[in-house]
Amino acid sequence: MIRRLFFELKYLLGWTPWDTGISPPELMTFLENHEPGRALDIGCGTGTNLITMAQHGWQVTGVDFSSRAIRQAQRKAQLAGVQIQLIHDDVTTFNNIPGTYDLALDLGCFHSLSVGEQTRYASNVNHFINPGGTYLLYAWLSGGLYEFFSEGMKKSNRFPSQELITRLFAPHFELISIEHGIDHQRTSAWFTFRRRD
Repeated sequence: MIRRLFFELKYLLGWTPWDTGISPPELMTFLENHEPGRALDIGCGTGTNLITMAQHGWQVTGVDFSSRAIRQAQRKAQLAGVQIQLIHDDVTTFNNIPGTYDLALDLGCFHSLSVGEQTRYASNVNHFINPGGTYLLYAWLSGGLYEFFSEGMKKSNRFPSQELITRLFAPHFELISIEHGIDHQRTSAWFTFRRRD
């Protein structure tokens, strides 16, 4: 509840530094090299990536627990002239997600969850990705310069480790690749998983 209020306030104030309005190159590369299908954006925010995927011919559904973000995403999609489906739901339970998808994208949602929530998320997300489908996950990772120099070092340990991520998704997904980087002095990575048959 506190996290939800935190994000609602951020969207109300318009202070959403994670929302650049630009789809990342990793997603663009995927879209350019795969035929369109059905896509799910987990923690879709104001819909930037939903709109990009829809413009590339994908049928897209976005889920977010912020009602304010959902409303902003709907307005942006209307202005862009694309059709998207938006669902107000909790990603730790996925109670209201319809159907299955060829692609699921998580750009920074997973790493904002507690360890218990991450575990529930990982145990549920496989139900919505078709066998052979792709799961693209971008996350900040524990460790790195940010944690070393941060005064709030103990609090920053909430970010998942690479080992935790690979272990949580291993039962249902094959790890295809990991691309490491630095984002705002934080260690980060793009994970590409394929849903096992």
